Amino acid sequence: QGCAQKYIVKNYFYYYLFKFSAALGEEIFYITFLPFIYWNIDHSVSRRMIIIWSIVMYIGQVSKDILKWPRPLSPPVVKLEMRTDAEYGMPSTHAMAATAISFSFLIATTNQYKYPFELGLVAAFVFSTLVCLSRLYTGMHTVLDVIGGALISAVLLVLLYPAWDTIDHLLLTSPFCPLLSIVVPLVLCYNYPKLDYYSPTRGDTTTILGAGAGATVGFWLNNQYATPAYTSENFQLGFPLITSKMLVVVLARFFVGIFIVLLTRRLMKSVVLGMLGYRYKFPIGDLEARRRLEVEVPYKFITYSSVGFSATVLVPLLHGLLGLM
Repeated sequence: QGCAQKYIVKNYFYYYLFKFSAALGEEIFYITFLPFIYWNIDHSVSRRMIIIWSIVMYIGQVSKDILKWPRPLSPPVVKLEMRTDAEYGMPSTHAMAATAISFSFLIATTNQYKYPFELGLVAAFVFSTLVCLSRLYTGMHTVLDVIGGALISAVLLVLLYPAWDTIDHLLLTSPFCPLLSIVVPLVLCYNYPKLDYYSPTRGDTTTILGAGAGATVGFWLNNQYATPAYTSENFQLGFPLITSKMLVVVLARFFVGIFIVLLTRRLMKSVVLGMLGYRYKFPIGDLEARRRLEVEVPYKFITYSSVGFSATVLVPLLHGLLGLM
């Protein structure tokens, strides 16, 4: 762990722009944007984005700990973040996530919604570029890290795109989906590459795979017992058709959903940590104990799979009870 460096901000516009852009590749963005798409725009688009995001991020995180390329030296760079400094640099998972999320959203919506493709392409390019540049500005990655992350993500999108519909159909209809959605990510988390020192990459990967697993189980349950995905009418937003009433519904869905998601995360975190602390005899506040494999993986996986399940099953049920569907 490094110490916070002293620096003088000479351009507040760039400083806040890139600090904000960096946040677009972190948990606070994932936990708000991806559920927002599911609640308010289109279930099929959200499903595809979550699956792509999970696969891309897993490959990116594992690649870091296999390649073990160091982050930029400081000095000469000034590092504006400390938490991720313990991770390796290549590839930039911020760049991978931004590329995957923006362009998978563009590809998934192009044939379903009427909007200028050029506008969507520019928006996806600007979004991913801002996140990539933020990693250079904050001193967390080299140019090669960022370019490598964006290219890996682009290649994965190209390779996965032909199988999107097949993967989506299997995840919604296969009777083995719930079991495989839990077992496969857990196996990957427990067999994550080992390092000589602790890095948050394993915990972050477990968080991502857990959220994806919980959401996938939710997708399957909704298709089996609620509304079949291929016959449901999705809530579709057309840019010229947004009314004040629709805006109120969108905001209501979002704030109700986020409240439930954050409440779920807080409750499950406390419960799971409490149970693991009792099992392995450590106080909840013991950070070193929480980093152990037998604690970190179940704690993060159960917590965030509950978050993913809550966002896709419990929140829509509550929306229905409140008349927000």
